Amino acid sequence: MPKSQYIYSDPTISTSANGDTPYGIYDNDSAFISESIDVAKYVARKLGHPVMQLEFNSSSIYACFEESISDYSQYINQYNMKNWLWDNYGNTSRVSGSGFGNDGTSSKMGTGSIEPQKPNMGFATFLSEKYGEAVNVGGDSQLYTGSISLTSSKQVYDLQSEASYEVSTHSSERLEIQRVFNYGPAAITRFYDPFAGSFDQRNMLDNFGMGNVSPAVSFIMRPLHQDISRASAIETNDRIRKSAYSFELVNNKLRVFPEPVSNSSGDKIWFNYYVRSDRTSNTRTYTNNKVSDPSNIPYKFITYSEINAGGRQWIRRYCLALSKELLGIIRSKYASMPLPNGEVSLDGEGLKAEGREEKANLLEELKEFLESVSLSERARQEQEQADAQQSVLGKAPLGIYIG
Repeated sequence: MPKSQYIYSDPTISTSANGDTPYGIYDNDSAFISESIDVAKYVARKLGHPVMQLEFNSSSIYACFEESISDYSQYINQYNMKNWLWDNYGNTSRVSGSGFGNDGTSSKMGTGSIEPQKPNMGFATFLSEKYGEAVNVGGDSQLYTGSISLTSSKQVYDLQSEASYEVSTHSSERLEIQRVFNYGPAAITRFYDPFAGSFDQRNMLDNFGMGNVSPAVSFIMRPLHQDISRASAIETNDRIRKSAYSFELVNNKLRVFPEPVSNSSGDKIWFNYYVRSDRTSNTRTYTNNKVSDPSNIPYKFITYSEINAGGRQWIRRYCLALSKELLGIIRSKYASMPLPNGEVSLDGEGLKAEGREEKANLLEELKEFLESVSLSERARQEQEQADAQQSVLGKAPLGIYIG
């Protein structure tokens, strides 16, 4: 094919970037299509056209233009990930593959913008859940209930094999026992309240189910601490003079105190437990198909029509740098061209070096700007402002008020 077909000429609306880019990511964006012609002319003029011949056509510039927008989107998305990844982790639906284009085909990459987000404490909430779980006041593992039936004169019970569980399959699981309900009668049921009458009357109240409530006269005629002291005395007496209700738990073998007697046979002792596999598992069903790492956080290429003037200027300059590098690669194929009376040297290597240097400078400029507006940087600036204001206020004279 003649090389002259690849010589640059200014494009028109009929030869715009629509349908002439490698990926077609922005081909349905009217702003991208219309500006592609102006960008091609801008790049060509900066490279010397029409004074100098350019050894590529407008399609090559369109490819650089598309790449420039995609690179800009990449760094903006990385900035967003830095700020918001851990707020999306495990709770925002993930995306995988290249997404969907405007025509609904999976072969094209999606474009779109992300609405402003607000923090939700991020990963700190996951960590705090586990602290709550350790003391049975929260967490994301189910706390189950089980029981054992007492047998006369038997003190030791294997909770792994002898207990009844809320879920039958737990008999084959390793359990973590959290609480055993093996308590004696409440001290308040044995109050001998002198203001409530004789012991016979107290016994009658117990039989009617009203013995667990201290009569109101106790709270009116005597201070509350006296009831607390009386209950403490009863419980202390039970622990010292009687066989106190307690237990030992070693390797999920439960030893109960006191030793069950014949009239306790068939009674149940209840306990709460976790299934260890639930506690140690790193996955939960509610995190399925949610964000797990930067590769599937749902950020798309930014729609070109929504990029502001400053962003578009960076894209134009980056497109020029890419075009310089590409033209330098083309011209470097031949370091010189023979002519009838000598030869002419081409500037391929110089263009390549210049284009790569401009690319590096533009990327560094963008990274520094994004870093300066990150959440961590904003917090540091607010701290400095607060310290400065505190210093100013500390040196301001105090008013004297006469009242």
